Amino acid sequence: MKLSVLKPQVAIKTGATQKILAFASLIILVVIFSLSSSNFFQFDNIVGIMLSTAVIGVLALGSTFVIITSGIDLAVGTVMTFSSVMTGVIITVWHLPMPLGIVGGIATGAVCGIISGLAVAKMKIPPFIATLAMMMITKGLSLVISGTKPIYFNDTPGFDQISMGSVISYIIPGLEIPNAVLIFFVVAIIASIILSKTIIGRYNFALGSNEEATRLSGVNTNFWKIIIYTLTGVFSGIAGVMMASRLNSAQPALGQGYELEAIAAVVIGGTSLSGGKGSILGTVIGALIMSVLTNGLRILSVKQEWQTVIVGLVVIMAVYADILRRRKQ
Repeated sequence: MKLSVLKPQVAIKTGATQKILAFASLIILVVIFSLSSSNFFQFDNIVGIMLSTAVIGVLALGSTFVIITSGIDLAVGTVMTFSSVMTGVIITVWHLPMPLGIVGGIATGAVCGIISGLAVAKMKIPPFIATLAMMMITKGLSLVISGTKPIYFNDTPGFDQISMGSVISYIIPGLEIPNAVLIFFVVAIIASIILSKTIIGRYNFALGSNEEATRLSGVNTNFWKIIIYTLTGVFSGIAGVMMASRLNSAQPALGQGYELEAIAAVVIGGTSLSGGKGSILGTVIGALIMSVLTNGLRILSVKQEWQTVIVGLVVIMAVYADILRRRKQ
């Protein structure tokens, strides 16, 4: 009886500690870079950091759901690109209204998620292999459908305003914060509600904690796996529309490598690669840490190759910290 009472308390305490440590790391980075360069803590640079966080952050939010199940989705970056290409095709080639193009782009991500989920749940293909195959498929389809050329939205008035406009500036004149940042935080709130307040979130954690016990308790684990991969695809679709709007074009060669940054943000935010533990707030903080670190190193004129090395070391440290936490528990 004592064990059953103590374990949830320990888990709650550990989760809170992870978030506090991640947030403290973010504050320390901001202080260090602010002291190192007067250009860092300027309003334009902070907005730039938030803007660079938006797309990776949305991808990371989707990746959080899959990683909590102890799975992985290597296709989020190329699914994002494929979604942006399909948005471009629907709007500029098929000449359908912009809202249909946006819905079509998000639906494209959802379909890719369903296929990945079916491969993992029904065909029993390991998530790494299934999503690696989806990454290659969507990368190839993006190039084939677009003819390897960018699709521009120059004749679609207002499309670039989805990400680069500023609704906030109408409410608070002079406060030019891009819509992409607002979309990221709204999507994060929705993701947090799904993970913490719905049956999807409940089964998400159950699958990651002990999938076999969950199945034996009568839960259709295959169905919920497909739902979770589909949800991840929806987030990739949203990121695809945001990226296309930000660039005012769909770039078919873009996307590969984004999945690694998204996964890194999730891990840095405290989500365990072993599954069963994680939070949306932690992922948001992890995405901000990634952006602050990259931006700060760039301002300090650190070479691009060394920036990659440093981010890689940070990811290793985050994973090792997770291993130590699990050993301690």
